Amino acid sequence: MGGRGTFASGNSAAYSYETVGKIAGVKVLKGINGKHSLPEEAHSSWAYIKLKPNGIFHEMRIYDKDHYLVKEIAYHAEPNLTGNGHEKVLHIHEYKRDNFSDRPPRLLTAEEYKKYKKYFKGVPEQ
Repeated sequence: MGGRGTFASGNSAAYSYETVGKIAGVKVLKGINGKHSLPEEAHSSWAYIKLKPNGIFHEMRIYDKDHYLVKEIAYHAEPNLTGNGHEKVLHIHEYKRDNFSDRPPRLLTAEEYKKYKKYFKGVPEQ
Protein backbone atom coordinates (compact mmCIF):
# COMPACT_ATOMS: atom_id res chain seq x y z
CA MET A 1 0.00 0.00 0.00
CA GLY A 2 1.34 3.41 -0.89
CA GLY A 3 1.64 6.39 1.42
CA ARG A 4 -2.13 6.46 1.64
CA GLY A 5 -2.54 3.88 -1.07
CA THR A 6 -2.74 6.66 -3.65
CA PHE A 7 -0.66 8.30 -6.35
CA ALA A 8 1.49 11.33 -5.69
CA SER A 9 1.51 13.70 -8.67
CA GLY A 10 0.77 10.79 -10.97
CA ASN A 11 3.58 8.64 -9.54
CA SER A 12 3.13 5.64 -7.30
CA ALA A 13 3.78 6.51 -3.66
CA ALA A 14 6.29 4.45 -1.72
CA TYR A 15 4.89 1.66 0.40
CA SER A 16 4.31 2.70 4.03
CA TYR A 17 2.92 -0.57 5.42
CA GLU A 18 3.39 -4.26 5.02
CA THR A 19 0.88 -6.98 5.85
CA VAL A 20 2.39 -9.26 8.48
CA GLY A 21 -0.61 -11.49 9.16
CA LYS A 22 -4.33 -11.64 9.74
CA ILE A 23 -6.56 -11.93 12.79
CA ALA A 24 -10.05 -13.28 12.08
CA GLY A 25 -9.69 -12.17 8.45
CA VAL A 26 -8.48 -8.61 9.18
CA LYS A 27 -5.02 -7.61 7.95
CA VAL A 28 -2.35 -6.93 10.55
CA LEU A 29 -0.15 -4.11 9.28
CA LYS A 30 3.33 -3.03 10.25
CA GLY A 31 4.65 0.39 9.32
CA ILE A 32 7.82 0.64 7.26
CA ASN A 33 10.13 3.56 6.51
CA GLY A 34 9.41 5.14 9.90
CA LYS A 35 5.61 4.88 9.72
CA HIS A 36 4.17 4.03 13.14
CA SER A 37 0.40 4.52 12.98
CA LEU A 38 -2.25 2.79 10.89
CA PRO A 39 -3.60 4.43 7.70
CA GLU A 40 -6.11 7.26 7.88
CA GLU A 41 -7.88 5.75 4.86
CA ALA A 42 -8.51 2.12 3.89
CA HIS A 43 -8.19 0.70 0.42
CA SER A 44 -8.63 -3.04 0.62
CA SER A 45 -10.30 -3.69 3.96
CA TRP A 46 -13.00 -2.43 6.34
CA ALA A 47 -10.40 -2.52 9.15
CA TYR A 48 -6.69 -2.88 9.91
CA ILE A 49 -4.93 -4.04 13.09
CA LYS A 50 -1.58 -3.07 14.61
CA LEU A 51 0.18 -5.26 17.17
CA LYS A 52 2.87 -4.31 19.67
CA PRO A 53 6.32 -5.82 19.02
CA ASN A 54 5.50 -8.58 21.54
CA GLY A 55 2.44 -9.61 19.47
CA ILE A 56 -0.23 -8.11 21.74
CA PHE A 57 -3.06 -6.06 20.25
CA HIS A 58 -2.31 -2.33 20.13
CA GLU A 59 -5.00 -0.79 17.92
CA MET A 60 -7.61 -1.45 15.29
CA ARG A 61 -8.92 1.13 12.86
CA ILE A 62 -12.37 0.73 11.32
CA TYR A 63 -13.40 2.46 8.10
CA ASP A 64 -16.75 3.33 6.49
CA LYS A 65 -17.98 2.35 3.02
CA ASP A 66 -16.11 5.33 1.56
CA HIS A 67 -12.85 4.11 3.15
CA TYR A 68 -12.68 6.90 5.76
CA LEU A 69 -11.59 6.27 9.32
CA VAL A 70 -14.60 6.22 11.67
CA LYS A 71 -13.39 4.29 14.76
CA GLU A 72 -10.15 3.42 16.45
CA ILE A 73 -10.08 0.82 19.20
CA ALA A 74 -6.86 0.85 21.21
CA TYR A 75 -5.23 -0.88 24.15
CA HIS A 76 -2.75 1.40 25.88
CA ALA A 77 -2.58 3.97 28.67
CA GLU A 78 -5.30 6.60 28.32
CA PRO A 79 -4.99 9.11 31.19
CA ASN A 80 -8.38 10.68 30.36
CA LEU A 81 -10.02 7.37 31.32
CA THR A 82 -7.77 5.99 34.06
CA GLY A 83 -6.38 9.13 35.69
CA ASN A 84 -2.80 7.94 35.16
CA GLY A 85 -0.41 7.29 32.31
CA HIS A 86 0.52 3.77 33.34
CA GLU A 87 -2.63 1.63 33.36
CA LYS A 88 -3.54 0.11 30.00
CA VAL A 89 -7.20 0.28 29.09
CA LEU A 90 -9.19 -0.93 26.10
CA HIS A 91 -10.98 2.11 24.68
CA ILE A 92 -12.44 3.62 21.53
CA HIS A 93 -12.19 6.91 19.64
CA GLU A 94 -14.92 7.84 17.16
CA TYR A 95 -13.89 10.13 14.31
CA LYS A 96 -16.14 12.79 12.82
CA ARG A 97 -15.78 13.69 9.17
CA ASP A 98 -16.25 17.40 9.78
CA ASN A 99 -13.86 17.57 12.77
CA PHE A 100 -11.22 14.83 12.62
CA SER A 101 -9.45 16.03 15.77
CA ASP A 102 -12.58 15.81 17.96
CA ARG A 103 -12.34 12.20 19.12
CA PRO A 104 -12.49 11.91 22.90
CA PRO A 105 -11.81 8.42 24.26
CA ARG A 106 -14.46 6.30 25.92
CA LEU A 107 -14.70 2.75 27.17
CA LEU A 108 -16.22 0.15 24.85
CA THR A 109 -19.80 -0.84 25.48
CA ALA A 110 -20.50 -4.49 26.30
CA GLU A 111 -21.90 -4.93 22.78
CA GLU A 112 -18.80 -3.41 21.15
CA TYR A 113 -16.52 -5.58 23.25
CA LYS A 114 -18.44 -8.72 22.30
CA LYS A 115 -18.39 -7.75 18.60
CA TYR A 116 -14.66 -7.00 18.40
CA LYS A 117 -13.03 -9.13 21.14
CA LYS A 118 -11.83 -11.78 18.67
CA TYR A 119 -9.33 -9.20 17.38
CA PHE A 120 -7.87 -8.29 20.80
CA LYS A 121 -4.96 -10.76 20.76
CA GLY A 122 -3.28 -10.95 24.17
CA VAL A 123 -5.57 -8.39 25.87
CA PRO A 124 -6.92 -9.57 29.25
CA GLU A 125 -10.64 -10.40 29.29
CA GLN A 126 -12.82 -7.44 30.21
